[in-house]
Amino acid sequence: MEQQLQEKWNGFRELVSKIGSYNEAIGLMYWDLRTGAPRKGAETRAETIGLLSTEAFKLQTSDEMGTYLDFFAQEDHAAQLEDVDRRLVATVKQEYDQSRKIPESEFKAYTILTSKSETKWEDAKESGDFDSFEPFLTEIVATLRKFVGYWGAKDTPYDTLLDMYEPDMTVERLDAVFERLKQRLVPLAEAIAASDIRPELPFLEQVYPKEGQKAFSHFILKEMGYDFDAGRLDETVHPFATGLNPGDVRITTAYHERDVLSAAFSSLHEGGHALYEQNIDPKLTGTPLAQGTSMGIHESQSRFWENMVGRSLPFWQRYFGDLQRQFPEQLAGVTAEQFHFAANRVESSLIRIEADELTYNLHIIIRYEIEKMLFNEDLDVKKLPEVWNAKYESYLGITPPDNAAGVLQDVHWSGGAFGYFASYSLGNMYAAQIMHTLRKEMDNFDELIEQGNLLPIKQWLTDKIYRFGKSKKPSEIIFDVTGEELNPDYLADYLEHKYTSLYNLKL
Repeated sequence: MEQQLQEKWNGFRELVSKIGSYNEAIGLMYWDLRTGAPRKGAETRAETIGLLSTEAFKLQTSDEMGTYLDFFAQEDHAAQLEDVDRRLVATVKQEYDQSRKIPESEFKAYTILTSKSETKWEDAKESGDFDSFEPFLTEIVATLRKFVGYWGAKDTPYDTLLDMYEPDMTVERLDAVFERLKQRLVPLAEAIAASDIRPELPFLEQVYPKEGQKAFSHFILKEMGYDFDAGRLDETVHPFATGLNPGDVRITTAYHERDVLSAAFSSLHEGGHALYEQNIDPKLTGTPLAQGTSMGIHESQSRFWENMVGRSLPFWQRYFGDLQRQFPEQLAGVTAEQFHFAANRVESSLIRIEADELTYNLHIIIRYEIEKMLFNEDLDVKKLPEVWNAKYESYLGITPPDNAAGVLQDVHWSGGAFGYFASYSLGNMYAAQIMHTLRKEMDNFDELIEQGNLLPIKQWLTDKIYRFGKSKKPSEIIFDVTGEELNPDYLADYLEHKYTSLYNLKL
């Protein structure tokens, strides 16, 4: 690299690193807000987050940044960069172009709004009071509609939001994928509903003290390779993972003493997110490439560890004894096979994060369709509870008894994460496709799980996915790993195989 280019590169990396430092501080403040910060300090903390976010925004959209990007856009300069460096420049350029279109004052106001909104959502969820939260959500939706106008709508306004979480994903493509899934999964759900076979459940209807659940969650996270020297597990209202840098990736869960499955599976889920970010190549630290390449690929890892590992029979043949030692009275006389079937029962449920693997996708389709209505059809936010309840009745045959179990159950909209929910079902599809390849390359996959030897699986995923961070596009990741583009049939095949066996179905 010639001297002038090297000097420019060093200056560019220093500026990118500075922005990353601001974002790490902001991320730590968000984590603190969600994990026990004093309620009376929330409003001031939101203002501080808004101020720091605006400073990072100024750097990201500065003339200095524009000068660097113009320099590296020149063909002779770009040709001297390594592939990963060109990817970094392209990622920063995309963020620069997008952010430059938003007035600074509006960005700051929106950041403060979403910080306050998440705290307000927690209060509203606890009381089931949608009306108190509605003005915040209305303002968030209005602001995002305005931002889409600044950025420019793609085929539809909602396409613009989808692209932020899953690059190049469109409503047209998602509609087709979801329809293909429904054609396979709805008959499967109907066959299960008609089956006389049902799992035994009384042992789940016990009180499981929080301390025992916490101990089991810590144990399982260590088993799957989560590095507690580079992270921590805390309690919060809604489980989440946050990667401050590859050496500090924190996860949270919620403990429900009447539901031993919830924390166990949410810990596996968030642990999957954390394994991704803890194992990104350290060379990418301090850059926008030190994160998951898309939310769909990110969710593929959380859903892989939660469901394809954590809900498998080999997993419980190995780890049920550990759970039983935490709760000897509650699980007395229960076998690993009985517990596995209970953990995989299929039934319509109100809460997305507690849904079985099969009906979970219907929860996502409901949210996806509502978000399309908000941004492509200008649905009034005030009507959300009514629309939400109608869709739950239509798709799952149940109606939420209150807004806490309905439209207020998820945190995502309070932070402005519209376009995110589709990532969960995309993650299921990616995960099934990745597992198909993993099983071909690691023919002792089930045996490793049954032995409690999860680290070779983690290493395979690190080599194929984790280490690249965002230096590869999601389409490149899935093609490089599996040899083909996204194919939803792998998820349908996996679910049909699993539930045909559990429920002794004849399809």
